[in-house]
Amino acid sequence: MAASIEYPTKALGMRKNGKPLFLLGKQWHAPKKAFRPTAGLTPYEKRVKERATLAQVKAKERELKDEKEEKRKQRTDAIRAKRAQKEEKERYEKMAEKMHRKRVERLKRKEKRNKLLNS
Repeated sequence: MAASIEYPTKALGMRKNGKPLFLLGKQWHAPKKAFRPTAGLTPYEKRVKERATLAQVKAKERELKDEKEEKRKQRTDAIRAKRAQKEEKERYEKMAEKMHRKRVERLKRKEKRNKLLNS
């Protein structure tokens, strides 16, 4: 009774390939392969092309981001200008209640001149 028992030679997904089932390790490990450190290296030209395309993409993203920021700033500036105009109008109306109309107009013109000179 010296019959030899044949074991499966390759068990995929086991820790140690080529061993019998009862000697195999954990089942969730992938089969081991030879370590080839130079297998993943890419040629210089390919790396240069990838860097160039990446730079183009980043430039486009930056451009879009700048456009978006510019639109946002324009909206906020418009809102600020509108508020300032409204406040100025209210201030002149308040002055008109206390003073004569012609004097208020004179002050308006004077402030306008000063604003132009100072800016």
